[in-house]
Amino acid sequence: MVSQPDPAPSLAIRGTSSLVSRPSARSKRYNRSTVGAASSYLPQNEFPVFSHSGDVEILIRAGSVENRYLLHRHTLTRCSGFFEASTSVEWSRAQPLLPSGHELSRIGEDGGEATDTEHAAPRKKWRYELDSGSGPNDIPMLVQRDEPREDPRPMATASLFGQAPKSSRSSHHKSSSYSHSSKRDYSRSVMSLGAQPQTLSQADEDLLRDYDNLFRTFYNYPPVLDSINVADAYVQCKSLLTLADQYDALAVIGPRVDHHLLQFQSRLWKQIAKYPISYLRLGYLARSKVIFQEALIHVVGQWPAGERSLRATMPDIVLDIIEDKVDELEETVSRVEGRLFRLNLNTSRGERVTPNNGYLDWLATSLFRQWIADNTTPQPPPEYRHRPGSRENRPADPPPPPPAPPALTSVGRAYRTLGSDNPDTFLGHDECKKFLKLTPEFYSRENLRRFEKRMDELKAMARSVVRPLMNSGLELDLSGSSRVADSIAYLTCTEVGNRDLPWSVEE
Repeated sequence: MVSQPDPAPSLAIRGTSSLVSRPSARSKRYNRSTVGAASSYLPQNEFPVFSHSGDVEILIRAGSVENRYLLHRHTLTRCSGFFEASTSVEWSRAQPLLPSGHELSRIGEDGGEATDTEHAAPRKKWRYELDSGSGPNDIPMLVQRDEPREDPRPMATASLFGQAPKSSRSSHHKSSSYSHSSKRDYSRSVMSLGAQPQTLSQADEDLLRDYDNLFRTFYNYPPVLDSINVADAYVQCKSLLTLADQYDALAVIGPRVDHHLLQFQSRLWKQIAKYPISYLRLGYLARSKVIFQEALIHVVGQWPAGERSLRATMPDIVLDIIEDKVDELEETVSRVEGRLFRLNLNTSRGERVTPNNGYLDWLATSLFRQWIADNTTPQPPPEYRHRPGSRENRPADPPPPPPAPPALTSVGRAYRTLGSDNPDTFLGHDECKKFLKLTPEFYSRENLRRFEKRMDELKAMARSVVRPLMNSGLELDLSGSSRVADSIAYLTCTEVGNRDLPWSVEE
């Protein structure tokens, strides 16, 4: 007979593997106790709701959305003068609170572990809500509110004999419901703007975004700003800076905005060239040295364009800087202009050209000076002529005011033309020919060639004279062929150093 193999070894192996795997499964299963499951949940202690250590509750309501933040007073006061003042003893409306907001054990000062909540020292809790105001022009502002009663239902049990005592069961229910409400508030506070209902207006979305970016920056999180479209990024940064200015937090928000906008590089420089006044204010609020300098050079070069808007929106210290730089630029232009009018040609003997020793050369010098005068001086106003009629006997109108000094924009265009490497941009062949024909006895091909040659000598000397005005302190590359660079006809040679900034800068 053929003996059958004993099945015991295979059963033993299977039994061994089963015995090995079962204890871990049992331990995992049996360790999950359902007793006190609600109270065993501990809310996360991270931004935007620090459930274990937060002591400042902030509610931001916009439309149908409410964002809840539970932050730290020491962080808010370090970043914002508003919170530093409103949580002080004089202005605070804080409520007493246990260290964790509910009953938890704490470590004693002597290193021992104290479990009795009666030994836990109470601390304060502050609560802020966003008040939209009563008028259409009111600015929404955080205001302190008294801590609301957590559960008004026990008040319904009051009778003529006083309030009914709280049972241990109701106390346990309150403790367990706290964790669920905290979890619900946390989920609601981290709701993304994209998941919000469609009924939320653009203004409400911007409001929620600005406050979220404000608190995110306080906790060293990057603000959520557009990183693709520089125009949209400007609008968001300006709105965030305005909010930071409202809560005295520009010192913290400004560097973040500066860092974000500078990442656009050449696109940012082109936007500043288009809207220098807007970016001048943004650079001032953000204390951005590069943005402020770039915008200031454009503003000074175009002065007095935009003067009324600047005086209405900018502080006096910025206006003083602008006026000082305009005066410096005008002095430089005046020196260059004086040297241009003193330019002269010499004869072959080294004598200055006069009508007596070189009439044709003198005509070229006269035409050159006339072009400078016409392009650097504003045209006089039209002369008023009184019409005879029924108002013959009325008093004469006052004389017109004297002409204003030429704007730096028109002056810059003239000097940029003089400093151009292309000598045919002004007083070219056709203009010289037309000018010589005014005196027929001097017009000839030989005289025209000599006249143009002497005019080119004057243009070469003029380019050397106006070279200081051709320098540029801009980050924008004016040598490129971009439409923005080609449209800049004003002078951009203004120098802005650290001492010219409206805030102190360490060297």
